[in-house]
Amino acid sequence: MTELLKTREYKKEQLKKLLLRIHEGESVDKLKEDFRQVLSGISPLEIPLIEQELVKEGISAKDIAKMCDLHVELFREAVKGTDELEERDLPDGHPLKTLYLENKEIMKDAEMLNLYARTLATTKDERMRKEILGVLEEIVGNLRKVGFTHYNREEMLTFPYIERRGLTAIATVLWTKHDEIRFMIKYLAELLRKRGEMPWEEFVEKLKTKAGEASFALSDMVFRENNIYYPTLKALLNEGEWKAIRMQEDEIGFYKVNPPAWDPGEDVKPLHPWEINPELSVEQLLGLPKEVQEALKGQPLEFDKSQLKRDGDIDLGTGYVNAEEVEAIFKALPVDVTFIDKDDRVRFFSPGERIFDRTMSVLGRPVQLCHPPKSVHIVNKILKAFKEGRKEEATFWLKLGDKYVYIKYVPLFNEKGEYIGTLEMTMDIAPYREIEGEKRLLDWRD
Repeated sequence: MTELLKTREYKKEQLKKLLLRIHEGESVDKLKEDFRQVLSGISPLEIPLIEQELVKEGISAKDIAKMCDLHVELFREAVKGTDELEERDLPDGHPLKTLYLENKEIMKDAEMLNLYARTLATTKDERMRKEILGVLEEIVGNLRKVGFTHYNREEMLTFPYIERRGLTAIATVLWTKHDEIRFMIKYLAELLRKRGEMPWEEFVEKLKTKAGEASFALSDMVFRENNIYYPTLKALLNEGEWKAIRMQEDEIGFYKVNPPAWDPGEDVKPLHPWEINPELSVEQLLGLPKEVQEALKGQPLEFDKSQLKRDGDIDLGTGYVNAEEVEAIFKALPVDVTFIDKDDRVRFFSPGERIFDRTMSVLGRPVQLCHPPKSVHIVNKILKAFKEGRKEEATFWLKLGDKYVYIKYVPLFNEKGEYIGTLEMTMDIAPYREIEGEKRLLDWRD
């Protein structure tokens, strides 16, 4: 036992020397080989214990965070698994490679979360406590973004493809787990924010427990994704489907990675979920991970063969509706809409919600004649600014009896950037100004 402690003491001293060099400005990459030699003789179970001791001795938590990043990376290199093999033949920018790369970052942050929460619980020095709390706030702040980026892209961009093929259970289980993790991280953020409202010992004990649970859940999700979900996606999705996903990813964003553009070729047509053949071939079924194959045994897949576009539908660019549905949609909207074309003539007004009177006789009328003469010069100024591209909106608000009316004008342009008209939107915002607190979907009762 004494010999073991001496060995750990020696390793700790070696790490301290390397950390000092990081603190003095040497790059982590330059020191990577030196770290590798020291860390190679340390069990992964020992590393967090040594790191805790280093924190107690006053080593900067941020410097140890850099080492933590490195030991996670080196540990991953030492135990390369299926995820590394799966990732290797994917080009940079491919959505699946991006998901794998994000999972490496998630694993690092999950491990650091657990490490620093446990370290905080044993730290007596007030200065070090403050520094560790700062690091923890940064880690938790980062991890909250996992739900808005990594998980959100999976749910919005990849789940529809497997659901279409009848694998709805996989998507349901993963989404449930995602939401559990989102809640865990949100709880940690609130706990850190409210730490002054409870005794210190109670706070650190709660933090250590909840951080450990969140760290495990994040790591478990990485394992599920890398070993089950991503190989499933790789077996099922073709380049056209991945191209469609890549075209939409930037709208949602990424977790700590910045993937380059990727395009399998101009001859590859992007395929959205409603455009694919949902039936699985024998080759696709055999390419699925064994866990998925086992789950499917004896359960006939219900492929979703519904057709999105019907006869008579209008293609709106973001979906298909018929004229009857368009009218019903406008009737249901809590907003009064009027469209003025590029020649300043009224071409359309919405049915349903009405703030100002509109009659069919107004159609085709110059918009200037729809306003009192004293305000026509303002109307012309607004339209001129829109047509010249100098203004993106004009907004006004006024009280009409018990209504508080909000009016917004916006210019409309086609894909070539040419002005095609102006949209007027009018809304009574009085009921919305009174809303307080929250009422969520799960609060609904029939």
